Parts: sequence; structure tokens; C-alpha cells
Amino acid sequence: MDTKNSGFHTKLIHAGFHGDPTGAVNVPIYQSSTFAFRNAAHGASLFAGDEEGYIYTRIGNPTIRALEDNVAELENGFGGIATSSGMGAVSTVFVALLSANDHVVSTDSVYGPSRGLVENHLSRFGVTSTFVNTSKLDDVESAFRPQTKVLYVETPANPSMQVTDIKAAAELAHAHNCLLVVDNTFASPYLQKPLDLGADVVLHSVTKFLNGHADIVGGIIVANTKELYKRIRSLMINFGCNMDPHQAFLVLRGIKTLAIRVERAQQNAMAIARWLENDPRVAWVRYIGLESHPQHELAKRQMSGFGAMISFELKGGLEAGRQMMDRVRLATLAVSLGGVETLIEHPASMTHAGMSSENREAAGIGDGLVRYAVGIEDLEDLIADLKQALEAY
Repeated sequence: MDTKNSGFHTKLIHAGFHGDPTGAVNVPIYQSSTFAFRNAAHGASLFAGDEEGYIYTRIGNPTIRALEDNVAELENGFGGIATSSGMGAVSTVFVALLSANDHVVSTDSVYGPSRGLVENHLSRFGVTSTFVNTSKLDDVESAFRPQTKVLYVETPANPSMQVTDIKAAAELAHAHNCLLVVDNTFASPYLQKPLDLGADVVLHSVTKFLNGHADIVGGIIVANTKELYKRIRSLMINFGCNMDPHQAFLVLRGIKTLAIRVERAQQNAMAIARWLENDPRVAWVRYIGLESHPQHELAKRQMSGFGAMISFELKGGLEAGRQMMDRVRLATLAVSLGGVETLIEHPASMTHAGMSSENREAAGIGDGLVRYAVGIEDLEDLIADLKQALEAY
């Protein structure tokens, strides 16, 4: 079935699967490390790239390929590259696109390990970096240097919930002969399509919304051109951070319900954000669906929904937040996000603990910030859980 011109919900279920000789209605798990050639000429043709087919699972696998083609269609890109983790995707993109003495500009409140990779590891090979609030395009413009090769944007950002104008960022990057890479994990292709707005590469931790069930770790990259696709895929193959076929099968299973999961979760998130905003014990709430969010109008323009991520702080600061997190009963105190279950965590001591306190403060990640990843439980139960936890302190 050709799904190129199909609707998004149809693509979720059918894109990437082109049938199986057995008649299986789902993509089978091709749990094989290697694949047989018809003859020597066939093997040589595959290695030369003259013929499509499979050689070795690190290079390509039918189950993994189905997922890669599925997400590439969802993002309206040229091709997908699945990796063993979200950080596998981030690492592959940075190493594929940057060389010694190159410079990268990035969102300051980007996922902690993504920033740590650049500052603590790529820096050893001569890569320099500048981290700015990419929702302020003047700051982005000022950060560019002649050596800048990549503008790396996370929007909405984790966990500050900053929203960056992707179209304007793409125009700015291209004016400086740079590539724009967008981490689309928080939004998913259901809510936002960066490639349609001018980005060159988009990536996800599929651990989060795309899979949606907190049972696998994985990543995926989608490039908008054949040239970029080949460049990034070659690096992934040599890195050896390919996804496993069983991982890919589980993500394909989870991705079929992406739309209905995100719809339910963001309905809950909007109601909870409004409830928190009206609670006298809450100092502030950052949810892009609230009119009080500084980039609310931008989010309305470039996204089709506001997602399920909320950051907030209690008036009692860090200690009040710690007490609340210890007292929730329905929400789970754990890192990650995008699953059917609601999770709560403290970025300053958990996901972003690798950043210095000065860098966290500059990125809007205060010690009192609590990140709340809303799931699809009953809204009344989630609010009751927060209420009893707040009342305890």
C-alpha cells in the first residue's frame, strides 16, 4: 500500500510495511544477524549498492527498515535511521555533521546528556559550542561564527518549555551556511513537523511518545535529502549503534496509537496546567498551551497541539517540590516521558544534574523546577493525586 498521500492516522498504522510473503498483517521480527545471498554476484551487488536488499543487521534489517520508512513518512523526510537509543541518534548526528574546529549553536536548556556530549566529549576533538535561548533569535544570530556548521534546536525545550520559531531558525541557519537540526521528541510528528518548516534533520528519542509504553529505549533520525541521509547513515553503521529488530517491532506496535495517546495526554495536561496555575501554593507554571506562556502564539502557529509536558515550581522552592514528589501516589517518580503513565522528576538533581548550577540557572532550570510528564490516566485521579501531595506540605 502506497501511503505517501494518505492521512496521518493511516500512515501511523500502514506506512513502512509493504507486505510479507507469509501474509502477516504486522511486520514480522526478523531476528537475524545476517542474510543469505542468492549467489556471489548478488552479494557483490548488495555491497556495491547496485541493488536493494539486506546483508547484516547492523547495516539494515527488514523490521528496522519498516520503522525507518514509517517515521520518515510521518516527518515528510527522505529517509529514517533508527538507533539503539535517543542519545545514539544525537551522537550520530553530531559526529556525522561536525569536524574538528567546527562550532555548534544549541538551545541552552537542551536535554542534559545532549549538552554534555558536546561540552565534555566533542570538545576533546576541537568542536566548540555556544548555548543560547534559541527562542530569542537575536541571541542565536549573535552566537554564529564563521566556523558554525550546525544550529541544534530542541523545541519545546526540555524542561524549560521554551519554544523556538523553527521556520525563522532555518532561515537564519541557512543564511550562515549551517544545517538546522531539530530534536522533536517533546512534540512528536503528530504535533510538529520541523522538516516542513525548513529544518534539515529531525531526530527523536523513540523511547518517549513514539513508542509510548516505557518498555524500550531507542532513537531515530530523519534527513530531508538523500545526501544527508547517506552521510548520517554511514556514520551510524560505523558507530554500530543500530536499533535491534525486536526494539523496532515494539516501536512499530506503539506508534500505531500515537495520535490517540497524545490527544488524551494533552487534554489532561491542559486541565492540570490550568489547575496548577490557579493553586496558591504554585509559584509558576510553564505549559505551552497556557496563554501565560511567552511563546504561546508561536506554538499555535507551528504546532497542531500543545503536548503533555508541564514544568512548575512551588512557592516553597526545592524543599517543597521534593516533599511533593515524595508524596505523589499515582504519578511515578522517574525520569523519561511520553508514556501512557504519568511521571514526575526533578531535573536539577536528575536529568540535568550534569550541567553546572550556573548553566542550569542561565537556561531557566532552577533548583525548584519540577517536570511533570502527563499520561493518559483519568484526569480526576491525577488532580486528586497532586492535591493530596500539595496538601501534605
